[in-house]
Amino acid sequence: MQDNNPNTTYCMEQLITIKELINSGEVTQAIEQLNQLLENDFPEKDTAYYLRGNAYRKQGNWQQALNNYQYAIDINPESPASEARRMVIDILNFYNKDMYNQ
Repeated sequence: MQDNNPNTTYCMEQLITIKELINSGEVTQAIEQLNQLLENDFPEKDTAYYLRGNAYRKQGNWQQALNNYQYAIDINPESPASEARRMVIDILNFYNKDMYNQ
């Protein structure tokens, strides 16, 4: 069933624009837009959290990235955030392994 809600269409267009911002390195602007977008209710909210997780990851804000990936997973367990979250945890475990060996 197609959702013809104008708000849904607007949100989907915004997600495409925000993804381009993240890919071009405009991460702070993308996060600000995602924060505003997430105040609304729309079907692809898990995608917005996933993208915000990606933006935080690019900033090196690992905890916020993990939190946003988890929000996306809570909404949609099939979200690509599941794999992204696992990869961030693997990276953190690799870089922080010396913390466990002291």
